[in-house]
Amino acid sequence: MKVELIQRAADVLFDVPDGMHEEIITLITAVAGDRRPQAPELAAAFGEWCWLVYTVQDDVVEVLDVGCAR
Repeated sequence: MKVELIQRAADVLFDVPDGMHEEIITLITAVAGDRRPQAPELAAAFGEWCWLVYTVQDDVVEVLDVGCAR
């Protein structure tokens, strides 16, 4: 699947500490690897400290927002 990040999400992704950066990338990888059909609605994925909000349209995951609790 193709992954697209809106600018705000990309800005946050590159401003978090390295450990958090890796967790967000892991979440994005997991979401992109999920091949089950998904409705094009808002969805969220949560890690130990981080989260992301995304939508899926056809073969594109659009990451709308990311964040960390640390």
